[in-house]
Amino acid sequence: MHLRKLRKLDADLTEFVDDLLDGMGRIERRSAMRHYIEGLLLDGERKSMEPMARRLVSDESEVEAMRQRMQECVAQAKWAEDEMFARLARKVDTELAGTEALILDDTGFPKKGVHSVGVQRQYSGTLGRVDNCQVGVSLHLGGERGSCCIGMRLYLPEEWADDRKRCATAGVPDDVTFKTKHEIAFDQLDAATRWGVRKHVVLADAGYGVDTAFRAGLAERGYSYVVSITSAVGVWKPGSEVVPPRQPKKRKVGRPRKYFRSRSRPVSVLDLATELGTKSLKQLTWREGSDGPKQSRFGAIRVRTARGHTKGAAPGPEVWMMWAWPLDAEKPNKFWLSNLPATTSLKRIVYLAKLRWRVERDYQEMKGEVGLDHYEGRSWRGWHHHCALVAVAHAFLTLQRVLSPPILDELDAA
Repeated sequence: MHLRKLRKLDADLTEFVDDLLDGMGRIERRSAMRHYIEGLLLDGERKSMEPMARRLVSDESEVEAMRQRMQECVAQAKWAEDEMFARLARKVDTELAGTEALILDDTGFPKKGVHSVGVQRQYSGTLGRVDNCQVGVSLHLGGERGSCCIGMRLYLPEEWADDRKRCATAGVPDDVTFKTKHEIAFDQLDAATRWGVRKHVVLADAGYGVDTAFRAGLAERGYSYVVSITSAVGVWKPGSEVVPPRQPKKRKVGRPRKYFRSRSRPVSVLDLATELGTKSLKQLTWREGSDGPKQSRFGAIRVRTARGHTKGAAPGPEVWMMWAWPLDAEKPNKFWLSNLPATTSLKRIVYLAKLRWRVERDYQEMKGEVGLDHYEGRSWRGWHHHCALVAVAHAFLTLQRVLSPPILDELDAA
């Protein structure tokens, strides 16, 4: 954003930022936070400390002082990024029109060297390969008109978490231990509940959706979900007879039988969708894109999942299995599971499944517009403070686009 345009929005930005920063330390710290957010919003190739400082001051002699103030605020000051995200989440849930989903995902941050907190060679879906990077797990809140990040937590690989000396050097708190990405995602959802965020439907990609325990954890927390899965996920065909173990009439010493039995075998979602064929598919449009309507053919059926059936595990709860089968494809190519009610229309499930694209756009904007991946510090605190302030800057842009689209239409990354 050009400085002239930012000045036009000064009153809106001041009101937005002051509401989030109230009580977050002394006035000098809040002023530095405000400058940092402005630096993230201003145009520029790099959104690291020194380039932002140069864009924020009018005199070259003031650059170093501005850089130091922002450096102290982000990398050293002890303010709670969780409180910042809590305030932001409540504001977005209240003010962003059409909010209807919570979206979980993770994104990679390419890095050189070995000293930045959490960095190592690991798989990143963003990069599409194993590379030297950091990975952040994030929670987003939004709908068709816009979405915002309301939580970002660094994934700390087990190798890092077990090396407490290395963690201490990077400023990792003593109570931070290894957690899987799924566990971090649950922590973020639990935090959102404490903050008062409504229990919208949860969306996630196959990295999360294929995990039976993850889906069960969402249901136990009272969330509806629509999650992507791979084609190999096993389900019981509708009508399959899966019966609990027969117990002897007379009680015998020992454990009761616990293995479920079936004369049939589960099938993959790909095999089931292919077997059902194309007659039951419906051509649906889920949104209008810049290049025309987004359309495909979809099918859906109620099934029970078959995780652990070889060990006698009971069938999972009845859920929707949905698939996409494009006209030019020989077989279905995308699959989802959802615990939405049996009365839910296919069009609604398709709409929610496709709404997950919002998180990809958030990452695109947060990295391309406001410098999410430009932070050059190495510490735990600095990384999380930077992410929180980036989320504030991005949320300001998002709300301005939704509430006052003519002012910021040129910033629309799509």
